[in-house]
Amino acid sequence: MAELRVYLKLVALKRQFAAYMGSPTRARGYVPLEGMHSLIIEIAPALAIHHVSDVALKSVPEAEPGILYTERQFGILELHSFDMDHVDKAGAAVLKAIGRKPEDQLKPQLLFAEIVPEVTDSHAVILNRNREASMILPGQSLLLVEMMPALFAAYAANEAEKVAPDATLVDCQMIGASGRLFMAGEKAELEKAREHIVGMLGTIKGRG
Repeated sequence: MAELRVYLKLVALKRQFAAYMGSPTRARGYVPLEGMHSLIIEIAPALAIHHVSDVALKSVPEAEPGILYTERQFGILELHSFDMDHVDKAGAAVLKAIGRKPEDQLKPQLLFAEIVPEVTDSHAVILNRNREASMILPGQSLLLVEMMPALFAAYAANEAEKVAPDATLVDCQMIGASGRLFMAGEKAELEKAREHIVGMLGTIKGRG
């Protein structure tokens, strides 16, 4: 039986995060748009994700797969639709096929959540060379959040944009050993984002 590591629904993708998900570094399939709803699933062993994808897409052919990816140990599927019913039905079909419930996923573990005030120009240059989204400008503050499993960085990014729409998404590293979110802006905006992320991650049910 496949292990369910992440079962994550993102309600109403925000503008910056949707654009990031649609970039060539992320979108291996169909591009998600602002306002779409998204389901992200991570399971082990990795190749079982193709069984999961087959079940989801045959159950709800209207749903569009954006990411289908296998890393060393885990398989990842992201699919999306403007209709939340499509997302719910696809998710239900997958859960039935693997004999799991949403709360069988791993509970997110927050590793780090800090704000670096007013980054220097040289720090901004280094960050911008390694980013996958927008640039940080010298003098802006920088929110850094790290968590496990990595895919919850996607949740953190989308939720942060809801409460701090003027902040800039600099990077969202959502695949790997841990997930990392980088956001830039005014310190007050980033403090709202950090508080919201920490609070929302704490409400997600899962196994320890």
